[in-house]
Amino acid sequence: MKKSRGDDIINVRNNLKSAGRTASGAEETLMRKYRIGVDLGGTNIAAGIVDEEFSIVKKASVKTDVACGAEKICRDIDSLCRSVCAEAGIPYEEAIAAVGVGSPRIIRDGVVINADNLRFSGVPLAAMLEKLTGKPVSLRNDGNAAAYGEFAAGCGKGHSSLVAITLGTGVGGGIIINGKIIEGSGGGAGELGHTVIRAGGRKCVCGKTGCLEAYCSATALIKSTVRAMQNNPDSLIWQVSRSTSLVSGRTAFDAMRLGDPIASGIVAAFVSDLAVGVSNVINLLQPEVVCIGGGISREGDTLISPLTDAVIPMLCAPLATKILPAALGNDAGIIGAAAE
Repeated sequence: MKKSRGDDIINVRNNLKSAGRTASGAEETLMRKYRIGVDLGGTNIAAGIVDEEFSIVKKASVKTDVACGAEKICRDIDSLCRSVCAEAGIPYEEAIAAVGVGSPRIIRDGVVINADNLRFSGVPLAAMLEKLTGKPVSLRNDGNAAAYGEFAAGCGKGHSSLVAITLGTGVGGGIIINGKIIEGSGGGAGELGHTVIRAGGRKCVCGKTGCLEAYCSATALIKSTVRAMQNNPDSLIWQVSRSTSLVSGRTAFDAMRLGDPIASGIVAAFVSDLAVGVSNVINLLQPEVVCIGGGISREGDTLISPLTDAVIPMLCAPLATKILPAALGNDAGIIGAAAE
């Protein structure tokens, strides 16, 4: 019969009891089983030790050495996993049950089918890492990992379904129905950023036109803000950001709070476009929670309230879905990657 995750803990405790001893702090650490979650991105690799309550015990990160290829990236992941354990005082060999990795783009059977920002094509990442780490390795799309992290330990905790929309450099997504990640027949389900909200609209980095990502990523919002600054030299946006090179996804929101009408228009257009994407998700799936992630989600009710108001008229049924900002920030990808 297959041993459960708790069997090793029970055996250690029984051995201590028979010897008339209680567990020391070090022995208690050995009794616990942790998993390591890795968030693999084109810029950084973040790894965290995650306990059975989905709390991160310790985390660390390194730069992603994309130019040196998949083998070097795998060695860096292995080294990072071991070093974060050493920093936490957790014995890697004895206490780590498995490693989970969230990677960009399409994942199928432990293989990264393609990930342009990593220069991966058909890379058997799970097998490569299992050989290095000596641990079972699970591999899932990074958007799915972040969605599952929020589902298990963030704004979706206690619910059975959640769709995450992450507004970052691009627009990521993940779909959880009845507690399970929906990956689709080809492994690419949940790429919500590449659903089309305007036929024949802006060119997207994927090569299509009119994608949600082309309008509602932080990158798109920054471009809209920069264009507005260039066309409106008297706008208060210039007080928030003295240079177009310093504009962030929150610059327009900050200028809107100063009463700037140009900034208010930028935010209104952004919210209107995002509402199309969110309403499509709700009409199609009716999840209990739609989770809005990424740095822009830290605007909280300044974003969520007008977004909800804009979504409601586009729904085919009364709104029963909670539209919520993400609760875990960048930790969601680590926690979701580590989850079984």
